[in-house]
Amino acid sequence: MSKSKIMVGLVLLVYISFVAFQFNSSNYFAASLDAILLPLITLSYFINNPKPELFFSLFLICYSIADLIGLSAKFDNDFIPYSYYYYIGNGVYIVAYLVLLVKILRSLSFLHIIKNFKLHIIVLMGLNVYIAYVLQVIVNPYVEMTNEYFVEIIYNVSMLLVLSSSLLAYFYKDDRKSLFMFLGSLAIVFSEVIGVAYMYVDQQNLLNFISTSLTLLAFYFYCQQSSFNNEEINQFHQINN
Repeated sequence: MSKSKIMVGLVLLVYISFVAFQFNSSNYFAASLDAILLPLITLSYFINNPKPELFFSLFLICYSIADLIGLSAKFDNDFIPYSYYYYIGNGVYIVAYLVLLVKILRSLSFLHIIKNFKLHIIVLMGLNVYIAYVLQVIVNPYVEMTNEYFVEIIYNVSMLLVLSSSLLAYFYKDDRKSLFMFLGSLAIVFSEVIGVAYMYVDQQNLLNFISTSLTLLAFYFYCQQSSFNNEEINQFHQINN
């Protein structure tokens, strides 16, 4: 059995175990398994890709570290204040999204996009403002106007910039790689929105299940896009034309 199949089987086993614990209301074990899913996917990516993409690798590493920081907070909360975990963990998540944003923007021609996608940019800006507003409305009753409030804003803005840039990249390049990048970004934004609802509004098992499942789906799309080489992209583009 190949290493890739072993890793896929391990990820599926952890995910199934997470679902079982989540719906049995064993939140501690469910959260612990949830936190190791992305590190396992990251490990699988490096095992299956001898020449990994730099920025995508940094994104995976940062996101995995942030998940592990969240897991550490559950074990070590009595010794280190929660605020330390909050700022460091969310700071690493923000870095992860910014790295992914750089990866996407590096492949774009800004002059071409500004010239040809003016309406798209206006619509995306309006959509981003609305989603950011909704997220802040959900968070406002639970987060005071402190540093945490601004961390939440920066976090949401960085995430939405990834979504917008990935959609513009798809409009610009119209290939499988950019399509899967956009689908991954869309899934992760929905995951974050549902995750906020689970964390601040109603801690229903179903909400956390959907949030984690969407995150897993997002990283499936992200890892798939990294496997498309230039030849595959060009062939797909030629077929469409």
